Amino acid sequence: METRALSVNLREVKKNKAAKLRKIGLIPAVVYHKGDETIAISVDEITLDKLVHSSESHMIDLEYPDGKTIRSFIKDLQFHPVTDKVIHVDFQRFSADEVLEMEVPIHLEGECPGVKIGGGKIQINMHTLTLKGLPANMPEHLSIEISTLELGQTLHIRDIQVLAPEGVMILGDADASVISVMAPRKETEAATEEGAAQA
Repeated sequence: METRALSVNLREVKKNKAAKLRKIGLIPAVVYHKGDETIAISVDEITLDKLVHSSESHMIDLEYPDGKTIRSFIKDLQFHPVTDKVIHVDFQRFSADEVLEMEVPIHLEGECPGVKIGGGKIQINMHTLTLKGLPANMPEHLSIEISTLELGQTLHIRDIQVLAPEGVMILGDADASVISVMAPRKETEAATEEGAAQA
């Protein structure tokens, strides 16, 4: 997994301070690690947006003004309910030998016959999956081959586990649906009407 650098500054935790930071283009954040003191920081909004809206997951080197660097990843994000802008970030610090639980995006590979031939529609039920493993084994994304999916078929977490790198586990309900190939709307409506007529 690629590592990106992000400059940060320490901040004071005071009433209304976070709102003032956001007005000047800085996002309040914290860096935490189990058993250690949580550190309050701020990061540049524009630089952060590029990381948040990337199609890949990244390890992040937080670079402090004194030259110290801390390796981390984004553990949690808070968004404004109206503007959908990031208003707070949680970074989790880690060491190379530490098992992490980290969200990575999925990428679909290939052409789906259920869509191309059957006229169906791909429904993505999970855009990210939570992986558990060592930092060195974490992928930037998880590629899912869809060239064998027919109409009505669904891929569950249990079906995708084999795609994870060695030593990495996909967390979540094994029966949870990740991707489905839905029938065309007209067929679905016809089936619904037929069922209603028979009732």
